[in-house]
Amino acid sequence: MKIISAPDYESMSRKAANLISAQVILYPRSVLGLATGSTPLGIYKQLADWYRKGDLDFSKVHTVNLDEYCGLPAGSEQSYRYYMESNFFHHINIPAENYNLPNGNAEDIEAECIRYDKLISSLGGIDLQLLGIGHTGHIGFNEPDQSFDKTTHRIRLSRRTIEANARFFETPEKVPEYAVTMGIKAIMQAKKLLLAASGAEKAEILYRALFGPVTPELPASILQFHPNVTVVATEDALSVIRRQEPKLL
Repeated sequence: MKIISAPDYESMSRKAANLISAQVILYPRSVLGLATGSTPLGIYKQLADWYRKGDLDFSKVHTVNLDEYCGLPAGSEQSYRYYMESNFFHHINIPAENYNLPNGNAEDIEAECIRYDKLISSLGGIDLQLLGIGHTGHIGFNEPDQSFDKTTHRIRLSRRTIEANARFFETPEKVPEYAVTMGIKAIMQAKKLLLAASGAEKAEILYRALFGPVTPELPASILQFHPNVTVVATEDALSVIRRQEPKLL
């Protein structure tokens, strides 16, 4: 595991974007696994800026997103498809047929989950997976549980996750209770994992995920078993790690 410290959110975003841009430059046909939420916004902005300057070409890239809410109206501004298109895809030259998200409104959710896993497999798996970490230690929407869910599945969101995501909705009551999320298996089969974290509120959970016991009750702890993980985090997000594992930083 490699840990990269950044003084602030802007620097963290730039350093994480550098790793993604290197992947795309070296392997133009890369399959990128992408995440949503507040943390990746600066990363996507930086990548789009480099594209506009002519430094990056996404025309051969394929992407697969980690998750999508269930039950939102088509075209909802709270959907992750809308998030990705408005914050990234519509600002670069990736063909629309090359980016993929699970369909949270599929009539047959079980069949949709199987379809999504087959899609990832048909692309040859994920070359680089971008991750954030939730307050419960979730990656994607893989919430704390008694076992690691391996495949794409429908998940009931925890109350804490709903409360954390309520800032994107008018009220917490309008946050969907369910989502479709990529499973741990596809995440762990990615050739490279890039975990981005920002803010002091993530410091304790980040430490527990990276240095505590590996348990499905803290899903991100499974990342300890991956052979190629890079963590890019702000100094405040690394504060507990710096205190507990000073030799690493």
